[in-house]
Amino acid sequence: MGLRVAELWRYPVKSMAGERLVEALVTRDGIAGDRIVHVEDGRGRVVTARTHPRLLALHGRLEPDGEPSIDAHPWNAAEAAAAVRRAAGDDARLVRWDGPERFDVLPLLVGTDGAISALGVDGRRLRPNIVVAGVEGLAERQWPGRRLRIGEVLIDLVKLRGRCVMTTYDPDTQAQDVGVLRRIAQEFGGRMALDSAVLEGGRIAVGDTVVVM
Repeated sequence: MGLRVAELWRYPVKSMAGERLVEALVTRDGIAGDRIVHVEDGRGRVVTARTHPRLLALHGRLEPDGEPSIDAHPWNAAEAAAAVRRAAGDDARLVRWDGPERFDVLPLLVGTDGAISALGVDGRRLRPNIVVAGVEGLAERQWPGRRLRIGEVLIDLVKLRGRCVMTTYDPDTQAQDVGVLRRIAQEFGGRMALDSAVLEGGRIAVGDTVVVM
């Protein structure tokens, strides 16, 4: 059947639960609206679910006006602020920032169904933006340095992502299983999915054909 886009994900608020999409606009800064709000502590340091996994229980969504909401409240509303303080501490606050520094590495993370199946856990633990279906086993390990063509979009597959403690948290319950990260280290060299850059932007959709170049 060939390779195709199986899933598209956006995370309007960094470290919160993502938003599954049917289609997306891909720009040089990744999927439009991705990680445009983050959490900071009282010293202005970015706070993530690595240290505050309860953030994963909050759901970010991009509204039609282009602004994120958190559990159906505008990101800058009092209700959202209170939820973030409960999850990340009394000095936690939400900050809107859409500069390139908002990404831990590169603006796009590409996962594959073969590698996710081999790991045997919910793929949401890897927090991909794009999941490619039809990939055999660990074929993604041969992809760094290659490119993906999805319609008018061209993606540079730069390197495999070194995985962190966030993979150990259940996306729904936030229960921790450190064995997940141990398996990634032992069986996958500590790396899964591909840090990627966008060379040519455009619109993509679930079901689109994917070509590895």
